[in-house]
Amino acid sequence: MKTGLETLILPAGEAGAQAAARTLAAGGLVAFPTETVYGLGADAANATAVAHIYSAKGRPAFNPLIAHVPDLAAARRIGRFDARAIRLAEAFWPGPLTLVVPKTEHCPVADLATAGLDTVAIRIPAHPVAEAILRAFGGAVVAPSANISGHVSPTLAAHVESDLAGRIDLIIDGGPVAVGVESTIVGCFEAPMLLRPGGLSRERIEAVLGAPLTRPPVEADDDSQPLAPGMLASHYAPRATVRLHAQDIAPGEALLAFGPARLPGQDAAAAIMNLSSTADLDEAAANLFGYLRSLDAKAPKAIAVMTIPEEGLGEAINDRLRRAAVAR
Repeated sequence: MKTGLETLILPAGEAGAQAAARTLAAGGLVAFPTETVYGLGADAANATAVAHIYSAKGRPAFNPLIAHVPDLAAARRIGRFDARAIRLAEAFWPGPLTLVVPKTEHCPVADLATAGLDTVAIRIPAHPVAEAILRAFGGAVVAPSANISGHVSPTLAAHVESDLAGRIDLIIDGGPVAVGVESTIVGCFEAPMLLRPGGLSRERIEAVLGAPLTRPPVEADDDSQPLAPGMLASHYAPRATVRLHAQDIAPGEALLAFGPARLPGQDAAAAIMNLSSTADLDEAAANLFGYLRSLDAKAPKAIAVMTIPEEGLGEAINDRLRRAAVAR
């Protein structure tokens, strides 16, 4: 693991984009904002740099990474797109959608970044800072969330600094992110498959496809190779135990609330944060990781979580919460 680095923090802007491009070209690691969460970027073609991502995050080497590019032409240099993949790309890129497609014959993305798979995960982020960095660099950038692996994903530059200062070269501070959960991942296989719920709802994707998305045959556990990023069973985990579908609050517990309802015992909670007092799922998604981090910092006995509807972005929120609640 590369430790003891001097991690530079720069504001977003032209100078920051150029500094990020130089750092990436030199094999360094750069954290930068996207519309979903902050990503930890490395030159996708540089296997050594990719390895540094895994070591900095403590991320299992069998968990593949997403390659970020500035436009569809760049995406087609590394992945092969059939008609349905093109339709999804044209409908939702730039945006919080990752497409898993077959590699091109001379795909430059390092095998380590694809975990030895014949496919590559690609996305075009809808964020001006990310776009400026990608265009300044000129190549694909693999970028998982900029946090210690398994910890809560970062929605502020301060979250990145807390986890990775001394382990990475540069953080570009672009302020808070807008979406707050990672991209939705769709496998463009014979039958398009929802590999990970995320910042783009299943319903919108199915409307463009004109057909339902299938599900993976099995959920990856912590010892098997997943089909796509973010599919390990225990993931997005705070240090405190997470208790889902809470109906009351026990002494010493913190509460992650949703909506206007109150729970028995709430007045004695160690801390309370409400994802959305108006039960707005978009607002809840944007607040999810930041609020989990804030509650976890209070060192509660556990974090009790109120029930979130399994609809729209609620599917992605519940996916993250179930992974956070897996026994470790």
